[in-house]
Amino acid sequence: MPFSPFVPLRVLSSYSMLEGAIDPKALAKLAKERGFPAIAICDRNGLYGTTAFAAACKGEGVQPIIGTLLGVARGDGAEIDYLPLYAQDEDGWNNLCHLVSRAHLDRPLERDPHVTLSDLEGRTAGLIALTGAGEGAVVRLLAAGRAAAAKEMLERLAGLFPGRLYVEVARRNDPAEEEAEDALVDLAYALDLPLVASNPANFGDPHMHAAHDAMLCIAHSTHIDSAERPRSSPDAFIKSAEMMEQAFADLPEAMANTLVVAQR
Repeated sequence: MPFSPFVPLRVLSSYSMLEGAIDPKALAKLAKERGFPAIAICDRNGLYGTTAFAAACKGEGVQPIIGTLLGVARGDGAEIDYLPLYAQDEDGWNNLCHLVSRAHLDRPLERDPHVTLSDLEGRTAGLIALTGAGEGAVVRLLAAGRAAAAKEMLERLAGLFPGRLYVEVARRNDPAEEEAEDALVDLAYALDLPLVASNPANFGDPHMHAAHDAMLCIAHSTHIDSAERPRSSPDAFIKSAEMMEQAFADLPEAMANTLVVAQR
């Protein structure tokens, strides 16, 4: 069976507690069933599921990509953005372990795990980075109308990950991503940075949406009928290559670059 022309790079497994809802072993099985040649585990500030995930992928004949969604503060006390990072080699794995540990250990206990941009200095060898779509600083700055700051941030990330940074475009009906997309793509072209397509996923199939929404209620100690609560997106499932090709028909290079990341 030919492989699909898409690799999911942004999947939160059940090891992203009360946020992701797919077991790493099930993730490997799903990848094989849908013809993905590779798939990434990218849990928030954690690498806990990687051993089980890698073993399951090996058993299914699927390439495992090991990553994390790392919290990064723009400065002391600043908002925490998220940066997807993927290990290319042993140096990359060691740097992932160091950064995740630092995110948990070297921060005030009242704040979510994170590092600072300065903490990335000297710790990016062997790592491929995505900009994080709507959870990343670049999209958030663009959506807030801060184009100059977004350009400065993208240039800094490009310097931290020379030749290893991809500008992530997600199309999941997120208002900030929709607001920022045209400027984001223009900025990527202006800085000669490659685009990559993603659909950040928290569960495997569309029918899991209601269950995932209930799980978020548990996570935030609220009720389904509460008006003011975090809600699960119906688009947050692992979409097929066909769905992604349709969504990104105007940006085929962004789709192709998911395979490039896997090959790297």
